[in-house]
Amino acid sequence: MDAKDRKSSVREYVSSILVAVGLALLIRTAVVQAFYIPSGSMEDTLLVGDYLLANKFVYGAPIDVPGTNVSLFRFPALRDPAPGDIVIFKSPQDANRDLIKRCVATGGQTVEIVNKTLYVDGQPFVDPPLSKYIDRRTLPAAAYSRDNFGPYTVPNGHFFMMGDNRDNSSDSRAWGSVPKELIKGKAMSIYWSWAPDTAGPYYSGLGSLPRVLGNWVTRLPGRVRYERLGDIIR
Repeated sequence: MDAKDRKSSVREYVSSILVAVGLALLIRTAVVQAFYIPSGSMEDTLLVGDYLLANKFVYGAPIDVPGTNVSLFRFPALRDPAPGDIVIFKSPQDANRDLIKRCVATGGQTVEIVNKTLYVDGQPFVDPPLSKYIDRRTLPAAAYSRDNFGPYTVPNGHFFMMGDNRDNSSDSRAWGSVPKELIKGKAMSIYWSWAPDTAGPYYSGLGSLPRVLGNWVTRLPGRVRYERLGDIIR
């Protein structure tokens, strides 16, 4: 192989890598993206340690300036979030944080909570099968909006989000409805899940590394929630 052929091969190799990277970025930006569940606000539908894939195409994926939260434009949406959808969106309080909640009402609908019972347009909202209430107390609206709220009419182009763990979720009851421009995607399926390691040992410097790695390897099989892998999120 002469020098000319070698240069041609290198160009083809580099071009192939660039095309592959470009396709990966396009898929991540506009089609599907992975997310991690760090808190218990969606229990028992989603658990801490679940890793899920989200469909970004269905709601019209936002295209942001790389490394920022500034959106350049959105792809056309197939549809808007609907009541019952589990949605990933930017936090209305902190654009650097992604949140995941269930949409319970859309623009024009009226939300009211009376003694923990959620009503949408005057009708009881059917709680998801794995939603839960962990606090037997019912707090008055004057104390906290968790158990008694509204009535509140969702503005057009906005969505009212709530966690399935109703008593342990900061959501639209606290910070209001979510505008469409903050919507990122619809939760699809769980591709990995493991229980958090609460027993230690934990990393405390290079000297602790062998014990931490040994613990991680030996406990990994027992921490994986095999029954959740591949679950479709509803």
